[in-house]
Amino acid sequence: MSGHGAPSGDVSDLDASGLAVTIVAGRWHDEIADGLLAGARRTLEATGATITVISAPGSFELPVLAKAALEAGADAVVALGVIIRGGTPHFEFVSDAATTGLTQVAIQTGKPIGFGVLTLDDEQQGLDRAGLPGSKEDKGTEAAEAAVRTALAIREIRGA
Repeated sequence: MSGHGAPSGDVSDLDASGLAVTIVAGRWHDEIADGLLAGARRTLEATGATITVISAPGSFELPVLAKAALEAGADAVVALGVIIRGGTPHFEFVSDAATTGLTQVAIQTGKPIGFGVLTLDDEQQGLDRAGLPGSKEDKGTEAAEAAVRTALAIREIRGA
C-alpha cells in the first residue's frame, strides 16, 4: 500500500462556505464504509461546506445518485464505496462501472466528484485506508478534500 505523496489532509486553507457538497456513500462493508464517511464528513465540516449525505445500496449505484445530486444543485459530490475482490468477475464489473460512471457524470455535469471508492483485494486493505483508529490512510478525507479543492478551482475559473 502506498500513501506516499498523498495530500496532508490539512484543509485549514480552504473556505468552502457557500458550497453544497453531497456525500453519496455505499453501505457494503459497514466498518470500512463508516470510517470513510466519518473522514469525509469531518473534512467537509472543517471547510464550512454545507453537507448532505445520501446512502447508496452499493458502489454500482454511486454514479446515478451522484448525477441526481449534482443536477439537484450540489456543487460537488464525494463518492464513497468499498469493493472487495472475490472469486468471480463481479469485482471487475462493479469497479469499472463505478469508476467509469463517476467519471462520465463529472464530465457531463462539469462538477467535481471526489473519488473515495476503495477497490481492494481483502478487508484488511480497507481497514488500513478507512481513517479508523490504527488506519494508515484516510481515503474519505482525501476524497472530500479533492472535491472541495476542485469545486473552488472551478468557481475561480468561472469567476463566481
